[in-house]
Amino acid sequence: MTTLTTAPIAPLLERLFTEADESSPTASPAVADLSAEERERLMRSKTEYLDLYGRLKDLALPVSRETGALLYMLARGCGARTIVEFGTSFGISTLHLAAALRDNGGGRLITSEFEPSKLARARDNLAAGGVIDLVEIREGDALQTLSVDLPDTIDLVLLDGAKALYPEILGLVESRLRPGAFIVADNADHSPDYLARMRSGDGGYLSVAVGDDVELSMRIG
Repeated sequence: MTTLTTAPIAPLLERLFTEADESSPTASPAVADLSAEERERLMRSKTEYLDLYGRLKDLALPVSRETGALLYMLARGCGARTIVEFGTSFGISTLHLAAALRDNGGGRLITSEFEPSKLARARDNLAAGGVIDLVEIREGDALQTLSVDLPDTIDLVLLDGAKALYPEILGLVESRLRPGAFIVADNADHSPDYLARMRSGDGGYLSVAVGDDVELSMRIG
């Protein structure tokens, strides 16, 4: 029995995933007028992504169920006590990571989200899951919120915000990653610069694709 697989988090996650499954970003009226090419361009832009994510503010855009389980297992397996997350959204991935911290005996999870309405929902979900005491939610641009007051050492990082910013966010936390720290990047195929860096072989990481949409990396230097 784990915090992840028992109440209150297990039924809460099932409800949140079910709600997310019933909504589709491509079917949303807010993005219906954008072509697939335009959505991809906005996702890869370092300056215009706010438009796209503003249109998607009412959607959870969660990690998959499998990725959620992977996050919990990685955090538990490495005994994580300090975690940084880029992109809180409704807090689905945050719940998985906080559950691991609870089962590891405690810790600190710092997460950042620029959309106020999503932060409000995330706080409610984390409170309902009984793990909000483990989570520090920072509101605003992660390039600022994650540039200060980070733990001296970081055990795990989740990148699941604006894909174009993955290299920049990595740069903010990199000096604090302990050897063996994990970095999980969701939908990393939308950030070719990030993938090139992590897979270069001389950048201090081992990195592999997991499934169709996740890049799992480990700090070795």
